Amino acid sequence: MTEPSADRSDARQRRGSPIRQAFVAAWGAVTGVAPHVLHHVGPLAGAAILAGTGGRLLFFGIGIVAATPMLLRLRRRFRSWAAPAVAVGLFAVTFLVSSLVLGPLITGSDSAPSVTTTHGHEH
Repeated sequence: MTEPSADRSDARQRRGSPIRQAFVAAWGAVTGVAPHVLHHVGPLAGAAILAGTGGRLLFFGIGIVAATPMLLRLRRRFRSWAAPAVAVGLFAVTFLVSSLVLGPLITGSDSAPSVTTTHGHEH
C-alpha cells in the first residue's frame, strides 16, 4: 500500500505547479473574453482596415493564435493532425458566417465598408 504523502505528491505532479495552473487559468480567461472584446473593435475603431477584409484576416489570425494550445492538445490526443485541421475548418466556417452573414444582419450594413468619393468638388 502506498503512503498518503506519496499519493498527494503524485496528484500534485499530474496537475502541475501552482504557477502553471495560474498561467493556464489566466490564458483561459483571456481567450474566453477575447472574442467578446474583439467584436467591439471594428465598430469602435471605424477604420476600413478593421472593418474590411484586412481586419477579418487579422482577427481570424488572432483567433487561431488563441486556439493554438487547444489545437496542440487535439494533436496529442488523437496522434494526428486531422482533428486540429477539422477544428480550424470549423472555426473558419463559423468565423465567415459570423463576419459575412450575421454581422451585416445585426448592423444593417453591407458586409464590406464602402468608400464614397466626390468628383468635381469646389475648392
